[in-house]
Amino acid sequence: MIFANHAHVFSKEIRPEGTVEKLIELMNECGIDMAVCYPPFHDRYREAGFTDDPNEWLAEEIKDNKRLIGFGNIDFERGNLKQQVYRIAALGFKGIKMHPPYQEFVIDGPEAFEVYEAAQEKGLFISFHSGMHWHRLRDNRVILFDEVAWNFPKLKFSMEHIGGYHFYREALAVMCNNSRNGNNVYAGWTSVGLHKGKDSVWALTDEELERVIHQTGEDRSVFGLDFPYNNADVIKADIARIKSLDISEECKEKILGLNLMNALNIE
Repeated sequence: MIFANHAHVFSKEIRPEGTVEKLIELMNECGIDMAVCYPPFHDRYREAGFTDDPNEWLAEEIKDNKRLIGFGNIDFERGNLKQQVYRIAALGFKGIKMHPPYQEFVIDGPEAFEVYEAAQEKGLFISFHSGMHWHRLRDNRVILFDEVAWNFPKLKFSMEHIGGYHFYREALAVMCNNSRNGNNVYAGWTSVGLHKGKDSVWALTDEELERVIHQTGEDRSVFGLDFPYNNADVIKADIARIKSLDISEECKEKILGLNLMNALNIE
């Protein structure tokens, strides 16, 4: 089975090609059994004229769909960060999506640490964007995730995109440096395909992906979609690529679903 991370979903008013219904269509076309989905960030939600909470919206959208697992997100402008994490857990979500450059928070800043502490307390997984995203790099250098792992050793989190082209080695360093400290840091194999060639700021080579496995083991890599920014053709190519790598068949099954199921404690 394939259980994929990292699907952004939207109401049709915000992004009609990114609705829950469109995600299910893509999953059916690509042979994906289950997926983790994220709500819109709060600013996008407000800009579209909505006044409720996007986490509550997502919970309602997927409440009867056993193929979709919800993550919440944090509104740093609203404050009450710990209470926001508690509410995400109360909604039955398994984790939180956090995007340091887009949300403009410092990875090892005090506000972020408040979120991490509460997430660790509630056993929530965090999927972080990692890599450049047109915000000052000193706030979200990938090496700063080492501070997250060091200060919150029981917190499970993924570095989506594995740092991208520019910060791949920093992401790998964070994983290797914490391999003896609970080993709760995951590589998010999301948008790392070569379909955009040398123009891509995310693409990683087969050798780089295989090195993640050789240096960190088979149990700390998870496949992600980046829906709706990647279409079905791209995602099918990403799945085929994983299946073609020079790694064990058991490892491929883990990347494509088993590791994520274990990380989220899903039977």
